[in-house]
Amino acid sequence: MLNHIGAGVALAVILPMAAVQAQAGPAKSTEAAAVKVLIVSGGCCHNYAQQRELLERGLKARMPAEVSHVYYDPKPGEQATRPALPIYANPRYADGYDVVIHNECAADEDSPAALDAVLAPHRKGTSAVNLHCAMHSYRSGAWRQPVKAGDANARWFEFTGIQSTGHGPQSPIRLAVAEGGHPIAAGFVPYTTGSDELYNNLTAFGVTPVLTGVQPESKVEADRGKVYAVAWTHEYGPKRARVFSTTLAHNGAVMADPRYLDLVARGVLWAAGRL
Repeated sequence: MLNHIGAGVALAVILPMAAVQAQAGPAKSTEAAAVKVLIVSGGCCHNYAQQRELLERGLKARMPAEVSHVYYDPKPGEQATRPALPIYANPRYADGYDVVIHNECAADEDSPAALDAVLAPHRKGTSAVNLHCAMHSYRSGAWRQPVKAGDANARWFEFTGIQSTGHGPQSPIRLAVAEGGHPIAAGFVPYTTGSDELYNNLTAFGVTPVLTGVQPESKVEADRGKVYAVAWTHEYGPKRARVFSTTLAHNGAVMADPRYLDLVARGVLWAAGRL
């Protein structure tokens, strides 16, 4: 478990949370060592308003942090799998931040121009943390088939580190530390999550596994023995940006678990070079 230490100041960037005014850039912290974190969220299939609150509160309870948000929650009648995230037209959206947490679900956003903008800061070296449906975003072409480095539809998977194409029914996931260990997993005590989605692993791009997961109670008997990486790290792009990804936490109850928030906080600290 992480020690609970001082908190920074949080401000929203776009469409702020209640009682928080929007600003154009990262908030100024009262703590010089605060990690400046931008959380990108919105899209289909999840309660992102709840997740924004859980993540911000969880990070600030575990490290000195400034947490800002940029998001778009689709309105009724809009295509939720293509959220109109402001980052699509702004390749400098991450200026001033140490780490960007991608928690969006843009499963049908296949615009190369949008992807160029999303990846731009990471290609320049900005670190990233990818959560859950971020791994199932920005898909194009025959994305259900294995891709290889350099393919036009491999660009997002090369960033997240693993190509995942789907998951089975929700069921508790039994977690374990990956073979070889990892600094992020130091002190991690294996546990079983609440009902959650176990994402498959199709193609990997030089990742170092952190945690693995299995669903021994799955409704699909053939899936009960399948073991997949559920958290990993790698380095991305010409500047070798640090990237931590985890496929866990479809549901708010799984994200609210202090053990999950410990994991994400350690992933953020590792990505920022502060672990």
